[in-house]
Amino acid sequence: MKLDTIIADEYTPSDDEPFMNARQTEYFRRKLIAWRNDLLDESRSTINGLQDGTRNIPDVADRASEETDRALELRTRDRQRKLVAKIDAALRRIEEGEYGYCEVTGEPISLKRLDARPIATLSLEAQERHERREKVHRDD
Repeated sequence: MKLDTIIADEYTPSDDEPFMNARQTEYFRRKLIAWRNDLLDESRSTINGLQDGTRNIPDVADRASEETDRALELRTRDRQRKLVAKIDAALRRIEEGEYGYCEVTGEPISLKRLDARPIATLSLEAQERHERREKVHRDD
């Protein structure tokens, strides 16, 4: 991938152009990096809030409510930590030239799917098969 690919801020990938050309790749790279930065900023603010927000609350109900809020916040941040790892994996696939292609079939993942979920590794059809198979095994 060229590092000097320039795209306009209003650019949106189109099916009318070659799949995963330099402009599309740069578009998704920027989208992933912005998403990752947003998640990391939120995590930093949570850490700061947890460090600054420690206080002794005498009322048991209020203390329990605050602890529940903290636990929920930590679970949310843990999910986001896992999401950051998936974003990093997608960025690696971009660098390796594998981004946008289904891991199972090797077929291109639709641009609409990638735009909605830039970390997608399966085409819609492969994802549906995976979920059906998972449901069958879960019901056993």
